[in-house]
Order: sequence, then C-alpha cells, then structure tokens
Amino acid sequence: MPKSQFINPINLRKPGYIEFEKIPVNQYNKTLTEERLRYVPADLIRIYHDMVVIRKFEEMLNAIKVSNEYKGVNYNHPGPAHLAIGQEAAAVGMAYMLDEEDYIFGSHRSHGEIIAKGLSAINKMKDASLMGIMKNFQEGNVYRIIKKGLGGAPVKDIAKRFLLYGTMAEIFARSTGFNSGLGGSMHAFFTPFGVYPNNAIVGGSGDIAVGAALYKKINNKRGIVVCNIGDASMACGPVWEGLVFSTMDQYKKLWEGIRRGGLPLIINIVNNQYGMGGQTVGETMGCGITARIAAGLNPEMMNAERIDGYNPLAVIDAYSRKRELIADKKGPALLDVLTYRYSGHSPSDASSYRTPEELEAWKQHDSILSFGKELVKGNIVTLKTLSDIHVAVENQITEILKLAIDDRLSPTLNLDVDPEAIAKLMFSNNSQDSMESRRSPETLMKLEDNPRVKQIKNKSRFYLDKSGKPISKMKTYQFKDGLFEAIIDRFYKDPTFIAYGEENRDWGGAFGVYRGLTEALPYHRLFNAPIAEGAIVGTAIGYAMCGGRALVEIMYCDFLGRCGDQVFNQLPKWQAMSGNTLKMPVVVRVSVGSKYGAQHSQDWSSLVAHIPGLKVCFPATPYDAKGLMNSALQGTDPVIFFESQRIYDIGEQFQKGGVPEDYYEIPFGEPDVKRKGSDITILTVGATLYTALEAADILKKKHDIEAEVIDARCLVPFNYEPVVKSVLKTGRILIASDASIRGSFINDMAHNITQLTFDELDAPPVVVGARNWIVPAYELENYFFPQKEWIIDAIHEKIMPLKKHKPITTWSDVEILRRNYMGI
Repeated sequence: MPKSQFINPINLRKPGYIEFEKIPVNQYNKTLTEERLRYVPADLIRIYHDMVVIRKFEEMLNAIKVSNEYKGVNYNHPGPAHLAIGQEAAAVGMAYMLDEEDYIFGSHRSHGEIIAKGLSAINKMKDASLMGIMKNFQEGNVYRIIKKGLGGAPVKDIAKRFLLYGTMAEIFARSTGFNSGLGGSMHAFFTPFGVYPNNAIVGGSGDIAVGAALYKKINNKRGIVVCNIGDASMACGPVWEGLVFSTMDQYKKLWEGIRRGGLPLIINIVNNQYGMGGQTVGETMGCGITARIAAGLNPEMMNAERIDGYNPLAVIDAYSRKRELIADKKGPALLDVLTYRYSGHSPSDASSYRTPEELEAWKQHDSILSFGKELVKGNIVTLKTLSDIHVAVENQITEILKLAIDDRLSPTLNLDVDPEAIAKLMFSNNSQDSMESRRSPETLMKLEDNPRVKQIKNKSRFYLDKSGKPISKMKTYQFKDGLFEAIIDRFYKDPTFIAYGEENRDWGGAFGVYRGLTEALPYHRLFNAPIAEGAIVGTAIGYAMCGGRALVEIMYCDFLGRCGDQVFNQLPKWQAMSGNTLKMPVVVRVSVGSKYGAQHSQDWSSLVAHIPGLKVCFPATPYDAKGLMNSALQGTDPVIFFESQRIYDIGEQFQKGGVPEDYYEIPFGEPDVKRKGSDITILTVGATLYTALEAADILKKKHDIEAEVIDARCLVPFNYEPVVKSVLKTGRILIASDASIRGSFINDMAHNITQLTFDELDAPPVVVGARNWIVPAYELENYFFPQKEWIIDAIHEKIMPLKKHKPITTWSDVEILRRNYMGI
C-alpha cells in the first residue's frame, strides 16, 4: 500500500530559509503576592516542606557515606548514593501538579524526584487508596513496620512515612524496600505513586519514557509522562533517538481519531551544569543553552523553554502551561530546568573540577533559603515555623533510618536460606491472552476477510503433495506464514498489542512477514519507526512496563549493536530489579542475514544468550516458528526471536499433518528430534538444521551411519534431557551453528553436555561454527558458514574415522591451535 503523502519536487526545490521562533529563557517573573491567587498558604508551606524533606534525606545519605554516621546513628553503606543536594526546587516544582496517574522516569540521581513525586501523589490521593496500597504492598509487612507508634495519625502522614521508608530501605538493599532491595539507589521506583524506573545508565530513560507516553496515547490513558534526564545525557544516543521518536510527524498527520496529536510527554532536562566532572557548557557540548537542541526536532521546537529551576514556582508555572498544551494534543514539550548540585557526582567525589567560589556563589542562591525568605517576607510563615519544619523532618529521617537499617525489621534477601531468591525473579513465566481485557482490539476488517489470511488458506501446509512430490514454493505454507499467523492472531486478541520497526507498515517488513497486516490495522497499532534501533527497543520497554505488549523488529541481526544498551542493560533487567513487580512482554524479532556481507550477515545469538534475563529462541521450521511465536506473544517475559533469512520461504518438512490452522504453543526450551538415529547425535541451532540433515543423508548413504538430528529451537531456556537421552544412546555428539565459533553458545552446550554425559561419551563433543572472520560476500559464504562437508570432516577427524573418506577441511589439533593463536 503506497503512502498517501505526496512528495512534490516543485515545492521541495524552492529556495528559502529555515526560520526559528524564540525559545523563552527564564521568563517567569511573578511575585509571591501575585501568585497568592494560585496558592493558599498551605500550598506554599507544602512546597517548602517537600524541598526540606529531600534536602534532609540526601544530607543523611551523604553523612552515612562520608562518615558512617548520622545524628548518632551508625551505619556503613557500601553501595552508591549519587546525590542532588541543591536541586530540590527543580524536583518539587516538577512533581507539584502531578498525581499517581502521571508517570515520571529518572536517572541515577533521582532520590529527590522519587520523594517529590511520591509526596505529590500522596497529597492528591484519597485515604482509602493510600491504605490499599500500603496494606497490599508486600502483604502489609512494610505498613506494619512504619505505622508503629503513630496511633491515630492521618493516613497521609503514614503514607509519607511509608514513602520515605520504602525508598530508604531500597537504597540500603533491604528486602522491604520498594523493589526488594534489588534495584538499589540508582534504580529505585514505586509505580503505585506513578514513579517509574530510574536508570543508572546516563540517558537510559530517554527512550523508555517515550515508550510510556506511547502507551498512554495508544491506550487512551489519563496523565502525562515526564522524562527526567540530566544536561550531559543530551549527548547520549538513546536520548537523541528518543527525541526523534517522540516528535514523529505521523502522530499528527497519519494517526486518526483520538490518537491524532502529539505525545503526552515532557522531556525534563535537570540542568545542573555538570556531567560527572565535565562542564556541559563551554567544554563537552556546544549548545550553550540546552533548550536550543529542540529547534532541530520539529517546527514547534518541542515547545521548549529554559526555566529557573531554583524557583519552585517558576517550575510549577511551566508545568501548568505545558500540561494545557499536552491536553490540546500539541506535545511533546521540552523543559531546560536550570539548577545546580552542591554535592559531587558521588560522595567520594572531591569536586576538584570546580572552584569553592563557584560552589559558594550558588549556595547564596539556595532555593530552600530563598523560598523560605520569600514566605517570611510575604507573611506566610514565621522563621520559627520554618525552623520547626527542619527539626521535624530531621527527626523523621533519623527515625526512619533506624527502621531501615534494623536487620530484624528490614533484612536483606537471605540467599543462605533461599539461594534461589533472585533466580525466582528473573522471569515472570506468566501466560496472558491480553494485557487489558476491558476493551476489544481495534482492527479494520474481520480476520477471515484479510486477503493474506485467505491466500494462506489455499496453501499446502506440508511441503509434499499426496504423492510425495514437492509442492512449488508459491503454493506452500512458508516459515514467514507461520510467523504471520501467530502475529495477526495476537492483534485480534490483545488491544494493547502493537508492532513497529523500520519499514514495517508499507513494505510489510523488509522480508514480507507483515504483508497483509497494513490493511487490517489502524496506523497506531502497526507503524514505521525511524531508523533508530535503540529507540525501537527502548520505547518497547517503556510501553511494556506500563502495561502493554510490543513486538518490534531489528531488520538485521548486526543492528543489535545499535541497540546494545537496550537489549543488554534495560530489557533483561527490569523484571528482576523491580522485585518482579514489573512485567516485560516485549518480543524483539531479529533477522539473521546472508548475502549482504560483513555488516548484514552475522549471527549474534550467542551474545544475546549470554545476558541473564532474556529468553532466546531460534526456530527453523514453519511449525516451530508459529508455535514459538505464539508462546512468545502469550508470555510476559522479554524474548529475542531469531529468524534466518535463508529459510523464510521454506515449507514444513517434519510435521506430517502440516502446520495446524488452529492456535497452538510450543513451550520454550524444548529441543526437538527432527531425524531419529542411533550412531551419532547432531544438535543444531537455527538454519544449520538443514545443513545437518544433508550431512546425515551422506552419513547414511556413504557410511551406513544413522545420525539423530536435534533442533535446539531455543537457547534460553534449554532442556538438556532430550539431548542427554540421545547421547546416552549414540555416545557421540556434534553441535552446529551459523555463529562464529569463538565464544559461540554451542561451546557452552558442549561444555554442559560433557558434564552431563562424560562417562557415556565415546569422544569429546565437537562444535562446528562459522569462521572467526568478517562475513564475506555471498559468492564466498560457503567458505565461512558451516557446510555439510565440514560436519562430515569433523566427525571423521574428531569423533569416528569414516572409511574411504577424503576430508576437504582439517579439524586437527594443530589447526585448532593455529587458528586460536592467530585469532582467526
């Protein structure tokens, strides 16, 4: 289906200029007297109080880190504590107008944002909701700890104590923390108050938060999303990719109905002038005023402005205006919030990169000091009232510190008693038809009316006809048809389910898997993403952790390098770091190529399998492709779904009845015997299945050797029992994969099989993988990827001599030593 937007050369070739509007800088100029129309005295006192809470909380952490003592309470905290002392007004101003249905994401320096957002949500929530949250969290264990001695205290006061305790216990790695102590200081969050994950990777929230805004937009959810990131993170790839993704024209030009319009997102740049020790202005960046970067993103310049983050009322004023703009679907917005941190990058940082004079100059403008003076000057409070607030907060922090470090009340996870406590949190292992059952999926036609669905019904679901002759590929149900059936089925089951990637909609994906979906789905459910692999995966993470299900595509396996942080640091870790309160129903389709050389033809399945927290599968048949994709899209864990481009058009050769039309699942981790044999086992990963079958034919025909060929189907998880059973029968095993042999996952398989079957092995397991080269052009691929001759030669030389066999490749010890010595 061609795009409807005509690109006119006459218009595009006209001369002209790009003109930019002005970006406001520190334009807020209202006096406290003028603002009395917006705030009652209690509001202003609350703003001051919340800033003090953050300041005292972080001063406590600093004291603990520097001297192992705070107010007579001794404690050694070896973990991190990246502090934001001095930035309190920016945090409180950001959070003041937000409630629990507004989501914030942050950075490694986000204690203040957690507290500010939590306090704001508590202030707006009903008592019954707060009690429900506290009594349900960890089955009420934390509530019972923090309510002692409070008597008939107001529910909101108890909830504030709950917030401070849960955050502090998390920082100190206590099992009673908000994330069971598995997130810690840099990753703490609490979703019932709208506080979503903070990210230890600089700029890591820059695309994840965009995905959260996408979730709200697509699923018509109330509230906005705030992405809190530092000024130095603006140099990070995920941030730039997230910004591009957040400002795509299609939201306003192609999406329809209630989805038309910009994302409900505010990029909140907490601009404290430093990235660790580097000055962003004058040294590591060239934008001067950070808000300037918005000028290049869209004609509205992201409605950007710089605001004075040392004045909480200026920040609140900006948020009030941006919320109205977002309500009119004119988002996203970007705020450059000017602030400063007195603390170093961490307590061990001596701040030698800045002068004492600079630090003192900013302290003279201290937001808490300045705002307090304004409150006294405006007859809102007395100096004694302010002093009393400081004393009361300090006492509360001290009291909660005692609770949080009490090993009896607040223990760490006991891995001596339960060695599998963390292992149990790595995967959710849930099965869920729909992530939201309250509404029906939006589609443009009935499933049975879809042209491709009709076409597939006329295909043969087995590759041979009744007489045993091969059916033409055009009339055969193919590997990519299996993927299509599973994917379109999910679109008609789950209203939250979306799919996107590069060229997914109009092309039907680069390899035609999505062909037929375009006419069936509205634009917001299947769309083209920018060429930004980091944002493609990162936004899917944010979308899923908020309650949706996403299927995203990485066009070539080699492009995993473009989304390495998202695949290796974000996608696999948030379930466990959340204490398994978050689910991550994201499936990343990764196409393993050939024909296109060194940057488009690599099999990186081993890299992904090395990362704890990811499920990894690699089907090789149409039956397995459909069944495993169904399982992936039914689950709530992140799955990397590898597909070989060589076999997209292959028919089903193993299920005699062909690929079933009805829905079915194949459990993850179960290898499948594709050919029975008694003399040697060949275990394959991906498309090497067919290479191994060719080798098995040669072994049978020329040497009367029956090879049992097993298709791994999955790498993580993996059930070794069927393989062990086979090896106990054959006494020999060869393992093959298209991945380069050095560091390949098949070496790990060989190691485990050796341990499990050592006494029954007649020879050590042998692995056959691709060469440790760049992938050459198609014309030379037979010298790079495993061939049937390689398998025969390896069996001959390393496992069992084959009579009259003349090897064409060598697998001698000398050659193995040479290749490793040369690094090839």
